Amino acid sequence: MVKLINVLSISVLTSWAGLSLAVETPRFPVNVPQPEDGQYVHVPPTLADLEEANIHPELKRVIRRGHDLFVNTQQLRGENVFNDMNCSSCHLGDGAQPFSAPVWPAAVVLPNFRPKNQQVNSLEERIAGCFSYSMNGKPLEYGSDNLLALAAYHQWLAKGVPIYQPGNSLYGRGYPIEQPDADPSYERGQVLYEANCSICHAEDGGGLRVGDHVQFPAVWGDTSYNWGAGISRIFTLAGFIHHNMPLGQPYSMSVQDSWDLADYINSQERPQDPRYTGDVAETRALYLDTFHKSTYYGLEKQGRLLGDHDNLGEKDFLKPEILQPRLFE
Repeated sequence: MVKLINVLSISVLTSWAGLSLAVETPRFPVNVPQPEDGQYVHVPPTLADLEEANIHPELKRVIRRGHDLFVNTQQLRGENVFNDMNCSSCHLGDGAQPFSAPVWPAAVVLPNFRPKNQQVNSLEERIAGCFSYSMNGKPLEYGSDNLLALAAYHQWLAKGVPIYQPGNSLYGRGYPIEQPDADPSYERGQVLYEANCSICHAEDGGGLRVGDHVQFPAVWGDTSYNWGAGISRIFTLAGFIHHNMPLGQPYSMSVQDSWDLADYINSQERPQDPRYTGDVAETRALYLDTFHKSTYYGLEKQGRLLGDHDNLGEKDFLKPEILQPRLFE
């Protein structure tokens, strides 16, 4: 049986499970996939709900600060962020939108083991990973005001969800996508990119700025995500494109088109993986099973050996010192 949570706050859920409900303005795309039997459906609370919540005013202030950091992470540019990304660049709908990697699941499945770094991760460590890879940056200090605020915002979005939900039961989590009918094609992807993506992300992948404001982020090059970011995996980018791109036109790219676009975009160069050992083949081999089997890092594409460089983008360090392994002896 599908579990429905807070269904009155979102019109897209009105027909699910045979329910007929009075509704308000839709928050999410109206053509999102129907939930499968047994999936846990959660509609996160809004900032308007926060104002009405019976919690301490100081906690409300911290949650609002977390939201502000989430949607405008560029305010930390040059300190913790060294590219053109905001958290909301990949997690649309202020981190609440289904099939855009909503962030509330992280608050209810963590702490948990993460293959990427081979250790049990807390919510703060998961956020730190996003800064290190997706932001090509330096994580906020553990226990800092800003990291607490971001964690509080994640947990606010998860309000009412029982902790330790099975991750694969959560409706709308991640960017799921089927396999393509044909192998992904760089050439087809290039044609699709020029026709559908370059108007926002530029022909050179550098994105669009209006003055000092990043309007649309870079998708490759020095100001994009690095080779260790989750979206550098072909299936992850393909899923994001299929469910969310072009912006405001979800599902307009077919499954095959999405894979082709992901092939083209992730065949371009970007800053070095922070786990780089100094040898791209060695680094690929070290993280092959847990990550790079799904990327083109260390492979030759279009006559180039991808990742065979020391380019760190806009930062002057490789791996943030704050990323330390945790081993229980």
